[in-house]
Amino acid sequence: MGRKSVKENKNIYQQYREEAGLTREKASEAMGIVSETRIEKIESEKTTPYPEEIMAMAECYKAPDLCNYFCSNECPIGQRYVPQVQSKELTQIVLEVLATLNTLNKDKERLIEISADGEVSEDEEKDFGYIKEQLDRISLAVDSLQLWVDKKDLLEQ
Repeated sequence: MGRKSVKENKNIYQQYREEAGLTREKASEAMGIVSETRIEKIESEKTTPYPEEIMAMAECYKAPDLCNYFCSNECPIGQRYVPQVQSKELTQIVLEVLATLNTLNKDKERLIEISADGEVSEDEEKDFGYIKEQLDRISLAVDSLQLWVDKKDLLEQ
């Protein structure tokens, strides 16, 4: 049986494995595609994990947010295009969506005015930027909701 780690600065992969109550050996057995040695190298940051390994870890540790973490923090493409999604409670997610939708409801006429001619003129840029920020907030909330659903589904397996 593996020893309990006393390392203070554990990376996210080690934290989630330990939260799942797994040793590296047990995690490796459960995943089937990631060796115990490879897990150690990923956790000690001697190597960067492959996307397939992250997916296996996320499922094994019942932590779908590992996928978002990897994409938004370690993948060069994701660092540019994938926002980091925070894991939140369902009520908080719903309230954020509703609050943002209420704000957008007030601005929908302005969005129609701005987009009617197919261009965003210089005098429309500020309003358009504000509306885009609100849409980005909804997008993040939807991603957060998907993460919540994924986590719920994994925990029910």
